[in-house]
Amino acid sequence: MDKKVELTAVGGIDKLRVADCIPQQPAPGELRIRHEGIGVNFIDIYHRTGLYPLPLPAILGVEGAGVVEAVGADVADFHVGDRIAYAGIPGAYAATRLLPAWRATKLPDDISAKTAAASFLRGLTAHMLLTRTYPVGRGTTLLIHAGAGGLGITLTRWAKQLDCTVIATVGSIEKADIARANGADHVIIGRETDIVAEVSRLTNAKGVDYAIDGIGGETLRKTLGCVRRFGVVASIGQVAGPIPPVPVEELGPIRSLSLSRPSVMAYTTEQDAYRFATQAVITAIRQGIIPSAGHEYGLTNAAQAQSDLEAGKTTGSLVLVP
Repeated sequence: MDKKVELTAVGGIDKLRVADCIPQQPAPGELRIRHEGIGVNFIDIYHRTGLYPLPLPAILGVEGAGVVEAVGADVADFHVGDRIAYAGIPGAYAATRLLPAWRATKLPDDISAKTAAASFLRGLTAHMLLTRTYPVGRGTTLLIHAGAGGLGITLTRWAKQLDCTVIATVGSIEKADIARANGADHVIIGRETDIVAEVSRLTNAKGVDYAIDGIGGETLRKTLGCVRRFGVVASIGQVAGPIPPVPVEELGPIRSLSLSRPSVMAYTTEQDAYRFATQAVITAIRQGIIPSAGHEYGLTNAAQAQSDLEAGKTTGSLVLVP
């Protein structure tokens, strides 16, 4: 009998329940995947806590990798035994799952399932942020919060390949070392540090061109103060809590800022963009831009994995192994 981890009610990790499950038969246009790795992300926590509600009971997890175990009718591009990865659709915290065939991306033999499972959502997020939300390039200066986390490391490595200057923020000296080792040009340490003053000092009072804020809470307002006139701020998360209302006057006309709230889940619903971006992610994995999984947990320990991620005890990416 296979296992799944089910969310029974909105709340803490105690609302996650391990249960038995039986593999389902794929409908037309679907695949059944047997997972070899499942990514753990903050969006899983947002789903659990009800910030982004799902119909209950629900199986969390929006990325994974494994082997095609069964193929539904009308699927011509995949066969039993194919190795695939995917991202952008809940239902991953289970030994097997059904998946729309168009979501699957064939995985080359030189990329492990665990690496892909912990990389695809972050890779797609980085691709969205660096090519669509604000196309960066030589001369761009970025501010990246949580520079030692899985997404922060990926963004930093990718941005450096594109000849950008990266200013990263981290919560500790140990995490500063990680951010620097992954290419950050400057690191701001400590949650209580005046990041506006530090960014001003590092940019000769100009401000950064682009800031990516996955922290939320009051940090977003501080982030707005770090960006030059006509610069862009991307708000992509709220680890520190709900984002207070931002009056339009804080964006302009004096500052003339653009505030974006991009969603990788929305990005992955665009099939053409998804296909193109997943190939870019595979290339980035091969080039070492996207780090391999930093922490492994058994599938039945999904609650502990979420707890560790939420408490900031981890660096890099997390993966569940069935």
